[in-house]
Amino acid sequence: MDVADVAGVPAWFADHLREAGIAELYPPQAEAVEAGVTDGESLVAAVPTASGKTLVAQLAMLAAVRRGGTALYIVPLRALASEKREEFSVFDDNGVSVGVATGDYEASGEWLADRDVVVATSEKVDSLVRNGAPWIDDLDCVVADEVHLVDDPERGPTLEVTLAKLRRVNPNVQVVALSATVGNAGDVAAWLDAGLVDSTWRPIDLRTGVHYGQAVHYGDGSQAELRVQSGEKPTGAIVRDTLAEGGSTLVFVNSRRNAEGAAKRLAETTDGLLDADERDRLADLAGRLRDVSDTETSEDLAACVEQGAAFHHAGLATPHRSLVEDAFRERLVKVVSATPTLAAGVNTPSRRVVVRDWRRYSGDAGGMTPLSVLEVHQMMGRAGRPGRDPYGEALLLANSHDELDELLDRYVWADPEPVESKLAREPSMRTHLLATVASGFANSREGLLEFLDRTLYATQYRRGGDGTDNLERVVDSTLEYLDVNGFVDGVPGDGRLEASSLGHTVSRLYLDPMSAAEIIDGLESAPEPTALGLYHLVSRTPDMYELYLRSGDREEYTKLAYEREPAFCGDLPSEFEEERFEDWLSAPGDIRGKVDTADWLLGAAESLAAELDLGNVPAIRAARKRVQHGVGEELIDLAGVRGVGRKRARRLFDAGIETRADLREADKPVVLGALRGRRKTAENVLEAAGHQDPDMDGVTPDGTAEPADPDRTATADEGQGQANLGDF
Repeated sequence: MDVADVAGVPAWFADHLREAGIAELYPPQAEAVEAGVTDGESLVAAVPTASGKTLVAQLAMLAAVRRGGTALYIVPLRALASEKREEFSVFDDNGVSVGVATGDYEASGEWLADRDVVVATSEKVDSLVRNGAPWIDDLDCVVADEVHLVDDPERGPTLEVTLAKLRRVNPNVQVVALSATVGNAGDVAAWLDAGLVDSTWRPIDLRTGVHYGQAVHYGDGSQAELRVQSGEKPTGAIVRDTLAEGGSTLVFVNSRRNAEGAAKRLAETTDGLLDADERDRLADLAGRLRDVSDTETSEDLAACVEQGAAFHHAGLATPHRSLVEDAFRERLVKVVSATPTLAAGVNTPSRRVVVRDWRRYSGDAGGMTPLSVLEVHQMMGRAGRPGRDPYGEALLLANSHDELDELLDRYVWADPEPVESKLAREPSMRTHLLATVASGFANSREGLLEFLDRTLYATQYRRGGDGTDNLERVVDSTLEYLDVNGFVDGVPGDGRLEASSLGHTVSRLYLDPMSAAEIIDGLESAPEPTALGLYHLVSRTPDMYELYLRSGDREEYTKLAYEREPAFCGDLPSEFEEERFEDWLSAPGDIRGKVDTADWLLGAAESLAAELDLGNVPAIRAARKRVQHGVGEELIDLAGVRGVGRKRARRLFDAGIETRADLREADKPVVLGALRGRRKTAENVLEAAGHQDPDMDGVTPDGTAEPADPDRTATADEGQGQANLGDF
């Protein structure tokens, strides 16, 4: 089908596609048009990665806008929202305005009301509904990207409920759901009252298999030699082999630490295969990465990139991730080791994908568990770029013949698992039931049941095997919890049901009600909370992701906990209550990995303390600033200066510049020395502090101000590992 023949799509978009080399629609795209996607018909498109799902969404949205409507594009990740904003920039150039909303969950997003297309995460859309954004009621087209994530225990319920709410307030809204890996696409289509395009067509072949020994064993039964040299790891051999053919490699591992470690090792492979021009360009890219922040992570990433490798995980700053993604798409960076986050729709195709780690730690299981087929297939789908690669190839790694057989059976020859609702999980049901009442979607028990009947959970599980109504059972037990904790009023009988003032606050803050109850209990027990007590308090809430104690930590943490018992909010459990004490003790975990969540939860604690007039708001606010900057109390003022941050604040402080006011009047040689001679950085910092003359031309660094050991990593401010309770 010629793009110019698609009804309802503006001529400028057809011209844009032709300029990009797209004159004919791919078969799945043509099927979508024939199914009415440009006529306002709802559709589930279960189409492989690189087969044109996004274009299907664009056709639907532009057709809706042309009819005078508004479109919403829901993504699972903030990074993907930014990518889509760039991808849709051609809309703005042709009079179709685009807005992106991913941040503050308490904002109503009124500024988005005049946008033709809005891109947002599902959490942000849910919060916009909770906060009464009026433009939500006027949507004509809703696109749900990566809809298979309704199966995810953490994020799935929010997407599921959000789609149910949007369909409730807009009964005639068009829903276009996209995914590459839905094992039961028909069930999802039935839930959304949508048509279905279920295709396995890809523009280039994807070969999948397992590397074992000195060969790749493909799913079709064929083999190809891929030798591992003496002293070489299989992943390095695959990267070397791919580079010999001019391709790039994406390696998936199971943790941030492993991503960084793998990149450092693989850099040794790529380093010897770069030409002079690539080295120059990579050196320039490394400098830009170092300019993003003055941290060990930034330096480690830059050092890898100089050698042609990189790592990618959620702990990187946004500019770090963007620079790495762009360089990898350009094939300047030859290999990226990444956590599975990068598999969730971000456009980073490569010639080969290696799923190095097919197990990850599960707190529920108490050990390592296999990834789902759906997750592995999502990673595999990153292999192969149309127009750049003759094929895509995705490989797992086996250490034995038995494991080779297991991986072929488990992943290569298997179909993705059916997508199943996770809404009935207690944290999800607590959160979304309260939000549904607080936002006015339901004002009685019967109203709640009627609304929830629109969810995938009701479609799949409303009736149990014995005929009982599972939905009623879950709703009743959840309402009882919300009532006991003072979040809703009017539960008895089937009379009017409404959120209390506290319940409205908890919903607006986007908290799990159990987290709110835990925070309130802790704050009420500690009129003058310490920073340590507050950090531990928010770390033990359900909204903080779960970690575990490393070997040897228990004894040390137990000793420190009892030494500093008065600093905690609430009672310290007895160590003889083994399970409860272990959970309490492990709550702080890896503080650096929890910073963003801790910042949000401390902000929520501040709001709850103000709501209940507890009087400890200043202490919470100070603790939150320390979390935001990752510093001790003495560095809060300095770290707040734009461009300073944690490490530079420590260096300036050690050089005798202890406050923002000191920095404003500081001797420039001292500042330049403390900042290790980086003139541009010093100028930016002085300018941000309000220095009268920030120019560093001709300034010589004061040698006495230079850090004695610029590579130190073990101070309380700069530690990378699990936080020690004694650091606070």
